[in-house]
Amino acid sequence: MAGDESGSEQLRFALALIIVSLGAAAFAIGFRLSLSAVYRELYHAANVVDAIARLPGWARVAVPLLGASAAGVLSAWRVSRSQGVSNVMEAVALGRVHLSLRATARRVAGSWTAIATGLSIGREGPLIEFGGALGARSAIVVNASAHHTRTLVAAGTAAGFAAAYNTPFAAVLFVLETVIGIVALDALIPAIAATVIATTFTRVVVGGGPIYGARAFGLVSPVELPSYAVLGVLAAGAAFAFRRALVMGESAVRRYPVPQPWRAAMGGAVVGVLVLWMPSVAGNGYEPLNQILDGRFVLTSTLLWLVVAKIIATSTSVASGVPGGIFTPVLLVGGALGALAAPALHFLGLPVSPNPGSYALVGMAAMAAATIHAPLTAAVMVFELTGDYLIVLPLLLATIIATWLARLRGGESVYEEELRRRGIGWELTLDGRQVEPPTTRHAAELGE
Repeated sequence: MAGDESGSEQLRFALALIIVSLGAAAFAIGFRLSLSAVYRELYHAANVVDAIARLPGWARVAVPLLGASAAGVLSAWRVSRSQGVSNVMEAVALGRVHLSLRATARRVAGSWTAIATGLSIGREGPLIEFGGALGARSAIVVNASAHHTRTLVAAGTAAGFAAAYNTPFAAVLFVLETVIGIVALDALIPAIAATVIATTFTRVVVGGGPIYGARAFGLVSPVELPSYAVLGVLAAGAAFAFRRALVMGESAVRRYPVPQPWRAAMGGAVVGVLVLWMPSVAGNGYEPLNQILDGRFVLTSTLLWLVVAKIIATSTSVASGVPGGIFTPVLLVGGALGALAAPALHFLGLPVSPNPGSYALVGMAAMAAATIHAPLTAAVMVFELTGDYLIVLPLLLATIIATWLARLRGGESVYEEELRRRGIGWELTLDGRQVEPPTTRHAAELGE
């Protein structure tokens, strides 16, 4: 009888895994297509940057402000104060599965509204959180064990990431490096299965191929590697500045609390002023990043201001309480940094490829790695986004240097910082994840 029950439980788990994978993929497809429809039908534009650029000056400020206000109203109703990825990390790593699908739906609605109106957040956040919440809900439906519940949440997270970026390898690595922190076969195998199902379904509906297009990048000569190493150092510094901006925004909100939706409206107004001056700041950064990779941003001053403005817009959007991701905005900052670094390194006499897009590509990965402390995820993701194997060595070199320097400064990833502000800390060792007890200060913050 025990064997029959075990077989029945495994069957229910397998069915739940398929449902979670397909559900996360279908949701990601609907999320993307609905945004495209809004840009096309409402703005008569191909994407959010073109949509904002077509608006008169007053509307460039008003649209993000109103969109953020609406998202703030939705955010004010949500149960959890924390961000989506950190919720999933706590659920999977610590077994505290409190992922409400209803609360997630409200957060996702807020994210969709904010993205549609040009706020500087990424769509991967709501897709990842929805995948994790769907995993938790499916576990309840099939009466899964606690172990299988955590695994389904991890698999849903991987499926959401894969569907967001069309990067199955990076999705698995994201779960292992960032969410779990250690390689566990019990989670690895379902995560891989979920990414295969979700990515296949997504590619059938919206098409395959790297989402940033196929380009010819690569390492022209091994003597270029020192230049990419320097880029890794620069990316670590930029990631530190970005994390500081996020922390300063959150600290300002705690010091001077403003209720929703006024808090979100203030953030939307700041973003609106920025996009009035520079429309490329709108959205998650996908469109200007493609232009950078194509070499269409030729003015150094424009790239420099884009880096500064994107960091301000993203940190303001996050501090406003509007739910959303930061991964794609980070990729844009890294790409612009890499494009800035190429001519500077050449001026200093270091060997540099004639194609500055290679440095933009490596800058994307290095910046992401230093921000989330996941070098393999960042390197493999950028490789999958572009489909260019010749850039692998520079990707690995820059990402490990950027991550090492970020950790050397004693910093944590943006997701770990979010958890620590809630009183949850841990250290990864060869013996697994060592959970730290909440400090008095963090316990007091939780009681606020």
